[in-house]
Amino acid sequence: MLTLLKRFVMTFLFFGALLTTWSSISNLSFADVQAWSSGERATSSASSEKAVLRETVLQDKELKTKKQQKRYISSDQIEGPQSLEEYVNTKDYPSATVTATGYTAGVESTGKTSDHPEYGITYSGVQVKRDLYSTIAADLDIYPIGTIMYIPGYGYGVVADKGGAINGNKIDLYYDTVEDVYDEWGKKEVEVYIVEEGDGTLSEEALNSLNENESMQVFRNQIVES
Repeated sequence: MLTLLKRFVMTFLFFGALLTTWSSISNLSFADVQAWSSGERATSSASSEKAVLRETVLQDKELKTKKQQKRYISSDQIEGPQSLEEYVNTKDYPSATVTATGYTAGVESTGKTSDHPEYGITYSGVQVKRDLYSTIAADLDIYPIGTIMYIPGYGYGVVADKGGAINGNKIDLYYDTVEDVYDEWGKKEVEVYIVEEGDGTLSEEALNSLNENESMQVFRNQIVES
């Protein structure tokens, strides 16, 4: 028993001396070690609490984002002009009352057959066209080549041609066929709107540029498909 007690005391003294030596070398006391251990536990606990808080905030943001998702509206729900008549603000342009008839590139209107070298070629030099901006004939002393008109029931017309019977306040609207002339127009007295006065010239490039206006392709399709 005495031997065991001696061994215990010697072991205790050995570890005490070892601790004293380590404390002397490291300049740390046992109290410092305890404080450091407590600080580590506190830091670990604080980091854990911050991680939990951050996760909670992220989950809350995700929930709010889901609740506030953008609502996408289909084109059918967007209010806007559904036709060229609704699109054009006629109040912006001067108007004139004219007698409007329809014509084709054929012999019945121009005296030229399809094998004629100038078949379908207007006085301005451009090819006849029924499009978003169609070629029309007018009295060039009143409406010079290149004049752009809006004709209700027909669409935009660009003065590109003249005619022996087209004098004064008369215009001729181009259609692809005689059937189209009779079915879609005939002869009417109509109020037209002068969008832009021409300078006496018109090129295929300028006419194509008008017809390729991206914002108006839906109206172009309505005219071409009709």
